[in-house]
Amino acid sequence: MNTMTIHEASIKWGISERRIRLLCASGRIYGATKIGKTWFLPFDSSKPIDTRLSNQLVYTGLNYDFSKIEELKQTIDGYRPLSKNISKSLKEKLIVDWTYNSNAIEGNTLTLSETKVVLEGLTIGGKSIVEHLEVINHRDAILFIEDLISDNVPLNEWNIKNVHALILKGIDQNNAGRYRNENVLISGATHIPPTHFQIDQLMQQLIRAYENEWKDAHPIVRAMLLHGEFVKIHPFIDGNGRTARLLLNFELMKQGYTPIIIRKDQRLQYYAALDTAHTTMNYEPFLNLICDLVIESEKLWLFVLE
Repeated sequence: MNTMTIHEASIKWGISERRIRLLCASGRIYGATKIGKTWFLPFDSSKPIDTRLSNQLVYTGLNYDFSKIEELKQTIDGYRPLSKNISKSLKEKLIVDWTYNSNAIEGNTLTLSETKVVLEGLTIGGKSIVEHLEVINHRDAILFIEDLISDNVPLNEWNIKNVHALILKGIDQNNAGRYRNENVLISGATHIPPTHFQIDQLMQQLIRAYENEWKDAHPIVRAMLLHGEFVKIHPFIDGNGRTARLLLNFELMKQGYTPIIIRKDQRLQYYAALDTAHTTMNYEPFLNLICDLVIESEKLWLFVLE
């Protein structure tokens, strides 16, 4: 991998070498490594935004009565740690249902039963290699975020890119794990994603908001905003929806909530709620959808546990 020194980065970005050293030491420049006393930065690293400047966005529709959700969560927590058999059963169902629905929303034509067969290592006649890879890749991405949670790894741009790289593995290696370098439109949406020149800064701002401005929000609100604002940026050429739904469940699971599945038959409601949030900053329809799905997921878990 091509690297640059702090001196070279200072010239490239127009900021002091001292500040770059501080940013490296605080983990703000992903991929920076220290050999002896010298820092080396990935050559394609983006200039970090100045977090000392505030540009906090104002969202509406974030109020919700979470008492039912918390009551169900407390009941589920009373069964923890779950038995090995129950954990295996829930995990297997989650991987199949989540993979099927998330891929189906994006146009994958494999049925639920066919998705299960592919996950078992078999192939389906008449279906493309890409559709098979989308199933395997999504399963691997789920396992990856579970490992992040188990290891208590914080969310950052590096791991978002790693999730995306798994989604497009073997499908589009040129774009897997890389921000788009061209502009895009979203079919059927009013919202127009930002230009590709803005992505680096907007993704840094997203992580900053996640770590700071949203820190004290209810965990479900934080997870919802992570999904919604990520999709609003649309940082990748493809695979944004699947990556966003993985990030949503990453945050829910990390905070002890049951993961949710946005079903294929909810696609129109889901897209409409996102478009409302992106064009008006009103997240109420999307928050209501997510909370309904959390309650649905919690009730399923309790059905298995009780």
